[in-house]
Parts: sequence; structure tokens; C-alpha cells
Amino acid sequence: MRTRKLGNTNLKLSVIGLGTWAIGGSWQFGWGPQDDVDSIRTICAAVDAGINWVDTAPIYGCGHSEQVVGRAVKEMSKKPLIATKCSLLWNDKREKYSCFDHDSIIAECEDSLRRLGVEVIDLYQAHHPGTDAQNDETWEAMALLVQQGKVRHIGASNFSVAQLDRIAKIHPIASLQPPYSMLRRDVEEILLPYCKRNHIGVVAYSPMQKGLLTGKFSAKHMKTLVADDHRRNDPNFNGELLKKNLALVDALKPIAERNGKTVAQLAIAWTLRKEEITAAIVGARKQKQIEETVLAGNWVLSDEDITEIETILK
Repeated sequence: MRTRKLGNTNLKLSVIGLGTWAIGGSWQFGWGPQDDVDSIRTICAAVDAGINWVDTAPIYGCGHSEQVVGRAVKEMSKKPLIATKCSLLWNDKREKYSCFDHDSIIAECEDSLRRLGVEVIDLYQAHHPGTDAQNDETWEAMALLVQQGKVRHIGASNFSVAQLDRIAKIHPIASLQPPYSMLRRDVEEILLPYCKRNHIGVVAYSPMQKGLLTGKFSAKHMKTLVADDHRRNDPNFNGELLKKNLALVDALKPIAERNGKTVAQLAIAWTLRKEEITAAIVGARKQKQIEETVLAGNWVLSDEDITEIETILK
């Protein structure tokens, strides 16, 4: 698979990374009940197919996703790069909360290293921003972890340009992890140009918009979602907006089909069309899912396809 250099680091990432939110289990912290054996097979299949990095987070399944990633990596002779996160935790009642405290960030890293079974984390990311003071404290702790050799590079997820500008004065930013898809393009205007100017890598999450851009989702499917499924409260999956989005997917199908690809592969390839995007994070719960989507990694859209897609999106 194609690789791209991550910002100002020496890391070369495959243009598709495996996201592991879905293997955390339970709808509160993942994507519903999940078989760990399936998860491990999926992770191993992803690496066998050319994916060289895995993205996870402690909050995915309250540590469970990291543990499963660790179990999978232990079985591999060729180890993938590991990206995980900090600052989003849970209490004894499994209730989520944010913590930007210096000592907590240090302790979180130790916990992640233990769960993952690795000696160093390749990319450690602040999961989401807080106040300026909280971001400063988090970033200072993460910079210390780099100095201590426990993490190689640090990045931010869901940060704005102003927030990135501020923490960059403390320590270089390796990457930004924002949402980006055909249905969510706000990063194109300010964030992507900023990252390009400042040599910050961009690893985009949700390129298939939580499954909406796979070509397999329907209004009928929406009615079958369990009560805890977070998509029930997502505007993109409800009412007139859902109808509009499904019509858009139908319009995209001929482009995918004439290229011998699926709509899911088209959505990923479209995300990767921009040079500012280092890689796209793609989730999967089963081996066959990642074996399909990974094929988008070497698909470069033609100018004609891109122009036609833009017409549809407008």
C-alpha cells in the first residue's frame, strides 16, 4: 500500500490506518458487543493487507480496545505502528469524563503501555481539547513523555487552529486527527491549509461517516438500530438529511461501479485525494470488512471522477 510521511516526523504511514473504536464493545464506549477473536483476526488481516499502523484509545471499551490490540500485536512477527490517546477517562461506574491534569496524563501513558504490551507508543494524541490552560498542561505532560522516551511523537485530535497554534509553542505537533468525509468538509477551509503550512500530518477519522458512505446503509437499516446506537442521535442519520444523504450515495454508485470498486472504497479514496491528508482511519469489526476497504489504499481517483463527485456533492 502507498505510504505518506507523517508531518515533520520520520514515520511513514500507510494511507489507510485501522481504527479500533468498533472493537471496544458496548455502545457506551464502542459499537456494540464484539467478539475478541474476530477483532484479533481483523487486526492481523489489516496488517497482512499492508496497513502499517493502528489507532486506538483508552476510552474505547474502557481499556478493552487497547488490550485487544496488544493481544493481536503480540501474535505478529511484523509489528504495526501504534497510535493511542489520552485525556478521556472513565470512573468506577463506567461514566466518561475528561482529565487534563499533568500527573493523570503521565499515568494514562503508563496504563496504555501496559495494556498494549509495548515499550513505546509511536504517536500519542490528546483526544480532545479543553481550555487553553488545560491544553497547555496536557501538552507539557505529553512533551515530557517524549523526553522520557515513552512516546515518539505527539499529536492532537479535534483541535482548532487557534488551539494548535498555542500548543505548538510548547512542543512540535506531529499530527492532527479531525473528522473528514464527503459529508463533513469544514476542515478544508482553514485546518488543512494550516497543517500544510506548518508541516503537521493529518490522519482523518470517519471517512465513511459512521457507515453512511458504505453504500450498504438504508432507511430500513436505520429502523433496526438498537436504542443505544449513537447514530440514532446523529442528524445525518435522521429525517430529511438522511434521505438527502442516501440519495447522494445512490448518485455515487455509478462512479464506484465503473471503476470496479465499492462506494466505501470511493469514499476513502476521495478523502485521500488531498495531499494534506496523510492517511484515513478506517474502522472494521470483521476481517472481510477490512479486506474490502483496504483496496482503496492504492486507488487514485481520476480528475474526471473527482470533478463528477464535486458536482454531486454540491
